[in-house]
Amino acid sequence: MPKLTVDGIEVEVEAGATVLQACEEAGKEIPRFCYHERLSIAGNCRMCLVEMERAPKPVASCAMPAADGMVIKTDSDLVKKARNGVMEFLLINHPLDCPICDQGGECDLQDQAMAYGFDASRYAEKKRAVKDKELGPIVKTIMTRCIHCTRCVRFSEEVAGVGTMGAVYRGEDTEVGPYIEASINSELSGNLVDLCPVGALTSKPYAFTARPWELKKTDSIDVMDAVGSNIRIDSRSSEVMRVLPRTNDDVNEEWISDKTRYAIDGLKRQRLDRPYVRVDGKLKAATWDEAFAAIKAKVSGLDGKKIAAIAGDTVDCESMTALKDLMGTLGAPNLDCRQDGSKIGGPRASYIFNTTISGIDDADACLIVGANIRAEAPIINSRLRKRWRATAGDFKVGIIGESWDPTYKHDYLGAGAETLSAVLDGKNDFAKVLKAAEKPMIIVGMGALNREDSDAVLATVRAIAEKYGMVSGDWNGFNVLHTAASRVGGLDLGFVPGEGGLATNDILDAAAKGDVEVVYLLGADEIDMSKLEKAFVVYQGAMGDAGAQAADVILPGAAYTEKNGTYVNTEGRAQQGWRAVFPVGEAKEDWAIVRALSGALGQALPYDNIDAVRSRMVELSATFASLNAVTKAEWTDFGKAGDMKSDGFTSPVRNFYMTDPISRASVTMAKCTEAFVKDAAAEKVA
Repeated sequence: MPKLTVDGIEVEVEAGATVLQACEEAGKEIPRFCYHERLSIAGNCRMCLVEMERAPKPVASCAMPAADGMVIKTDSDLVKKARNGVMEFLLINHPLDCPICDQGGECDLQDQAMAYGFDASRYAEKKRAVKDKELGPIVKTIMTRCIHCTRCVRFSEEVAGVGTMGAVYRGEDTEVGPYIEASINSELSGNLVDLCPVGALTSKPYAFTARPWELKKTDSIDVMDAVGSNIRIDSRSSEVMRVLPRTNDDVNEEWISDKTRYAIDGLKRQRLDRPYVRVDGKLKAATWDEAFAAIKAKVSGLDGKKIAAIAGDTVDCESMTALKDLMGTLGAPNLDCRQDGSKIGGPRASYIFNTTISGIDDADACLIVGANIRAEAPIINSRLRKRWRATAGDFKVGIIGESWDPTYKHDYLGAGAETLSAVLDGKNDFAKVLKAAEKPMIIVGMGALNREDSDAVLATVRAIAEKYGMVSGDWNGFNVLHTAASRVGGLDLGFVPGEGGLATNDILDAAAKGDVEVVYLLGADEIDMSKLEKAFVVYQGAMGDAGAQAADVILPGAAYTEKNGTYVNTEGRAQQGWRAVFPVGEAKEDWAIVRALSGALGQALPYDNIDAVRSRMVELSATFASLNAVTKAEWTDFGKAGDMKSDGFTSPVRNFYMTDPISRASVTMAKCTEAFVKDAAAEKVA
């Protein structure tokens, strides 16, 4: 490893490191605009200039490989003069927009102009102006501010994989933008706003709404998919203003999807802020006592087998724990957290992403079955693309199911079970790829597991994993990709049918026949509500979506931004989010509502605070004893061999931008649907 001296400090860095990284290792701050740790090196802003012994002029530290014996100076007069000059050139055409620029207070150009800039400008000519580009409903452009760092160009090409952005013309006429006039059709486009070091690319939905120093910042976890992206919720008073990513190299690195970032405006619409009770066919506002009394009147003396509970896709583990315990006290075995009707469960290794998200970086082949990962988990898809780029295209990817564009080279193998069987039997050419790979992996989506033959599909996939060495030693390449933030947590807690209990589809069928008389929907909105017309429906949730419309009693719960909650992501990692704002109106935290209801029913649960609920969660599953960690699951038999249907595997996500009550209520997501989703009108009807 090379050793070099930085301002008299000797440092040793890994082979391949740059001078900039060596300077940071020595504790020196190096200004930069174009350099970013997760993007390729461009070396075009020149702000990171340092003095190198025996070099005729300052060198760009971001692009200079560190070598043994180098002597670097970062604070010499030559370096200061060079940085002053670079900053003066950058500001020649930059407009004085700071008072009205949304980047103000978070602008790298502001900060570095103060720290490294010159106190005057010698440029007296007219500044140039550049026409703004139309990039879609999410990214607002003021391209006169652009300093040509090309971060947006490299991100769109390297991470998002859409290649929309580029630099055209030369010299003083250079412009950054789309090569042809078009919006950025990527599920990750909002990250361009974070990457831009000036105010050229800002958030269109957030424009002119707040300044960063006005906002309270709260760490939380995203619930728009099952990735469990680490986020920061910025709020002012009682309003959530924006969502930004938090860095977590094991989960989302420093990226988040556009739905995670921009669906929050849905929290302002169609909110449930008070209890309701249906009287004479119409929902009327009620007190909490009246709502509980209506439930008690229906439940009292009712056989537990006539009561059922279904948990939705975005609920927290605390509320599922409380509802599971309440159903237990009522003697009701009919409960399920799989509202899509999938039958997945059993051994933990059969329903988590065993490789882990960061483990994708070690895989050398991947078979995707029944999943459109770009729509179901854009962050995981970007990780697969990152692995493909790191291997210069040697990372082989095969897809069984729908044909979709993953943004990296792949082999489309077929539509369904017949192709899956061919891979198992070695009759498909991709079987040779899996056999030759040292660390192959398989990703099974809900499109293959929410079918009637899911047990047979699961057994076939397990057989493929075992046959081609996907499970050996410390490597487990068998992965299930969930679409619901609550799913793995619910399975870990045992929020599934008890002895003699009914699963989701059976609950709905029984309710349609009148065999199940009371159905408790905990944020469950993705089921066939028409089958609940004969049942007494209790809906607990934050949004006035399908479940609330079918309800006889509505109990207003808190949105994920309004409560402390634990969520387990698709890889089995338990993470906690914190309350950013208080619930609206009379709404309460969900576990507290269930606890209060249990008291009203005369079956009081044995906990009065969230810490006691979390202790109960640890009793139900050891997963919750270790937060932010993934525990390796024991590999064992699962699935059940049998005939598989010939139907193709179809992803359950038809419109990435609208998958849950919050995103369906979002105006921004509606604009994205209109702009990017093919046959948008048909999607809205669906």
